[in-house]
Amino acid sequence: MKNKGFFLIDLLLSLSALLMLSLFFIPSLIDLKNQAWRQEIENQSYQILYEELQILSINGQVSSLNPILKNGIAYQINLKDADTFGQKEVCVKVENNSFYGEEEVCGLSE
Repeated sequence: MKNKGFFLIDLLLSLSALLMLSLFFIPSLIDLKNQAWRQEIENQSYQILYEELQILSINGQVSSLNPILKNGIAYQINLKDADTFGQKEVCVKVENNSFYGEEEVCGLSE
């Protein structure tokens, strides 16, 4: 056999190629995870906004102005007077955090 030592070189080349691929894909996967987390927070904000707008249209007031805690995230509900036709504006706000930025969604009552 004349190919002694080629196994070590092949192994090192394949491991270096694997390292290069992981250096490329790991930041992309982390970014995708962060985007999914922000999207989940935005979806939850819209869900809370929808529920609060329904409660406002039925009862004439929001359920509570205290923060709502879901999955360890506090969603603050604000009720404002809109400029048009005496409508109320409900806003759901998520405070700025190290894992996600500040998020606020608003909607007008009917």
